[in-house]
Amino acid sequence: MENYVFGRNNVFELLNDGSREVNKIILMKGMKENSKISQIIDIAKKRSIVFQFLPKEKFNQFNEYTHQGVVAYVAPVKYVDLETFLSKEKKYKKIIITDGVEDPHNFGSIIRTAVCAGYDAIIFPSRRNAQVNSTVEKSSQGAVNHIDIIMVNSLSSTIDKLKNNDFWIIATDINAEDNYYDINYCNMNFAIVMGSERDGISATVLKQADFRVKIPILNNFDSLNVANAASIVMYETVRQTVQKSSVSV
Repeated sequence: MENYVFGRNNVFELLNDGSREVNKIILMKGMKENSKISQIIDIAKKRSIVFQFLPKEKFNQFNEYTHQGVVAYVAPVKYVDLETFLSKEKKYKKIIITDGVEDPHNFGSIIRTAVCAGYDAIIFPSRRNAQVNSTVEKSSQGAVNHIDIIMVNSLSSTIDKLKNNDFWIIATDINAEDNYYDINYCNMNFAIVMGSERDGISATVLKQADFRVKIPILNNFDSLNVANAASIVMYETVRQTVQKSSVSV
């Protein structure tokens, strides 16, 4: 339970301290609200932390702890602010954006591949996406500690900001006309967007993309696992970079 903080006072102090990233707060429906609960909700709203009121039975898994109807989910890593990331000096930057990747094992695997492929950051939304927890950390084999992790409230606004900072947005879409290897990934800032396991990339984000690419599926089968698909696309960008470097030499 190292990724949870239990109890009204403990959660309140956690929020006030600000040294640990809070993914989400759950509160028990129907409990008597007091000043501490009100303060927790106010701070969560100000800091754009997701909070939910859930029925009593959802807290049964925490019965051995003194939770008082309040539980905070804490991230094992310190998130990086988008503005801080953009201000870092580097000629070209590579980003992976996940839009609704809800399986923590897939999310962790994507982060691990991104680190191996030399990517600079992972961006994910605070809702409709797996959060960085102990399962993600383990699935990534510790890679979460070797890349900038950026959680944002709005992917749409974030993508607009990236485009204003000279990033090209490349969306993976099974219905795209171009294949993932048709894009020249060299000598540019780019962000590759991977969609959810079930629904793919949201329509709003898809409209913002500069390029849409697909991975060819040769048999009449649904699609690749999102972590596998992300690996294929990321390592095409590596192949192009390595090939360009060897040609330049």
